[in-house]
Amino acid sequence: MKLISLFFAISLLLAGCKVINTQPEMDDKIIQRFLIINNLIAQKDASGLYYIITSVGTGISPSVTSTIEVKYTGYLVDGTVFEQTETDKTSTFLLAGLIKGWQIGVPFMKKGGKATLFIPSGLAYGNYTSGNIPANSVLIYDIELIDVK
Repeated sequence: MKLISLFFAISLLLAGCKVINTQPEMDDKIIQRFLIINNLIAQKDASGLYYIITSVGTGISPSVTSTIEVKYTGYLVDGTVFEQTETDKTSTFLLAGLIKGWQIGVPFMKKGGKATLFIPSGLAYGNYTSGNIPANSVLIYDIELIDVK
C-alpha cells in the first residue's frame, strides 16, 4: 500500500512539472546564441525560421509552386558544410520539393536576391538523420536566388 501511495505521489509531482526544453525551444536558443556570437541581426518568422535578407533582388518572388535556380551553401551551427553548389554552377529545384524552411524563407527574396536562412530542425529534417546532417539539427543556408520559373 505504501508503494502505491509513493507511486501516486510521484505521479502527481511529475504531472505538475512543465517540460521546458522542447525541441523547438532548444532550436530557438541555438539560433539566438549563434546570432549573438556572430553579431548578426535576423528577422523571425512566425514559423520559427530566422532570416537575414542581404539583397532583396528585383522582379518576382517565388511561390511554393515555383521552380527556382540557386547558388547555396548549407552548414551546421558549428560551421560544418554539408552541401553546396559548385563555385561556377547553379542548382534548380521545385520549391515544393524542398524542406519547409526553404519553402517559407525563399519567397522573402526576389530574383537576384541573397539571404541567410536559420532553419530550426522542425522545418528541416526533424529527428531524422539525413546524409551527414545529424537528427535535430539547426541548419543554416546562404542562398542566392538566380532565377524564378
